[in-house]
Amino acid sequence: MASPTLSPDSSSQEALSVPTCSPTSDSENLSPDELELLAKLEEQNRLLEADSKSMRSMNGSRRNSGSSLVSSSSASSNLSHLEEDTWILWGRIANEWEEWRRRKEKLLKELIRKGIPHHFRAIVWQLLCSATDMPVKNQYSELLKMSSPCEKLIRRDIARTYPEHEFFKGQDSLGQEVLFNVMKAYSLVDREVGYCQGSAFIVGLLLMQMPEEEAFCVFVRLMQEYRLRELFKPSMAELGLCIYQFEYMLQEQLPDLNTHFRSQSFHTSMYASSWFLTLFLTTFPLPVATRVFDIFMYEGLEIVFRVGLALLQVNQAELMQLDMEGMSQYFQRVIPHQFDSCPDKLVLRAYQVKYNPKKMKRLEKEYAAMKSKEMEEQIEIKRLRTENRLLKQRIETLEKESAALADRLIQGQVTRAQEAEENYVIKRELAVARQQCSSAAEDLQKAQSTIRQLQEQQENPRLTEDFVAHLETELEQSRLRETETLGALREMQDKVLDMEKTKVLSWVAQICSEYPGPVSGAPSGPQVSSEQEDRS
Repeated sequence: MASPTLSPDSSSQEALSVPTCSPTSDSENLSPDELELLAKLEEQNRLLEADSKSMRSMNGSRRNSGSSLVSSSSASSNLSHLEEDTWILWGRIANEWEEWRRRKEKLLKELIRKGIPHHFRAIVWQLLCSATDMPVKNQYSELLKMSSPCEKLIRRDIARTYPEHEFFKGQDSLGQEVLFNVMKAYSLVDREVGYCQGSAFIVGLLLMQMPEEEAFCVFVRLMQEYRLRELFKPSMAELGLCIYQFEYMLQEQLPDLNTHFRSQSFHTSMYASSWFLTLFLTTFPLPVATRVFDIFMYEGLEIVFRVGLALLQVNQAELMQLDMEGMSQYFQRVIPHQFDSCPDKLVLRAYQVKYNPKKMKRLEKEYAAMKSKEMEEQIEIKRLRTENRLLKQRIETLEKESAALADRLIQGQVTRAQEAEENYVIKRELAVARQQCSSAAEDLQKAQSTIRQLQEQQENPRLTEDFVAHLETELEQSRLRETETLGALREMQDKVLDMEKTKVLSWVAQICSEYPGPVSGAPSGPQVSSEQEDRS
């Protein structure tokens, strides 16, 4: 689908923009006819300037109406002749493009700085960026059939692109449809960049001049060859470089204004980012922005630096009197419309700005080195943060293990205290039992001695039966006490054995919990000491 060719509001004024400089720099490359044509264009341009002054004086006063009619007629006649000569000149440039690029480059540059006539912009822009025969043009129709992950974002932002322009006004307008197609197709061709909001304004301007297939090819070439791809990458590294270079130029050429900006915390990115991302298409009205875009197509981003610094030079005195809020309002409301009626003055001021390509290259290397160092520092910081996080986790783990070990130690101390107390009680009971056993043994010995005496005395008939019965009773009582004592002693020994067995088992369990796995040299069961065997 081809979009109609639309002209900005002052296309006639742009058509009048012809070089006022003398073509003597390239006179050796021009034919006599071309020199005559350029001289005629310059003469007519001077006449038009005089007529425009007379028209302005007529608007201020209604006197001398007859002379006004003559002046108007003269302006109309000169306009028709100038448009005809301009068409002839740019038609010849388009037809003899390679020769002009090769042999008349300086003159071509001056003509472009004066503005490309609207009707020639489509072909000249394609010739400037070598987008006339690109293989990607044949893929465009196939790309439109595919789906892109950026479609929702593109749909959301389309209504914000030139919302007041007739071509893009309305949700279902032709302009919005073709703009969506081109942005979607590019998001599929370059998936790393995908879609960036500022790029829609550039594509929109292209669509005002040419069909969507050609606009797509020109946009692809701009992204590849004019540093725009680096500007629109997600990291926007190229934008940072442009801001860095622009700040250097500002500090070098306008140090007082730079100091004022810093004192007000008015950072360069706050006002200059849109200049680089949209090439002033969101700053100036279309007639002025298109003039800047003409030069951009031939000279690249240099014109953005020049125009940006020219704007600051023109408005330095006013900006120095404002605070941050006032400067923001000034950049939004005053600066965009200062050159509406005279874009040539803006271009003239831009080329009065000092611009050193060698310095810009040096700044680019400095910025790359600085960013590389920052990247290394960020990597080192990330590594240290990772190590710090791991150390914190290790410390937390050790603190938990230490707390658990302390709990186990406290529990072990309590257990050992309880065991010591139980051992003391058992030892005391054992001593009592041993004393009782010793007393029973003494009683038994006494009883056995008494029995032996009685047996010896049985032969003596003088002993009475009552005495014998008494002795037998005492013997039975002694044996009974001995039996009870022996039973109590065995009971205490069994208790001691159980306690020692329990103590050994708890010790083995504690060892196993602290050191999982088989423990070499650990006893397989409770061992009875030789002392215990002797006791039993």
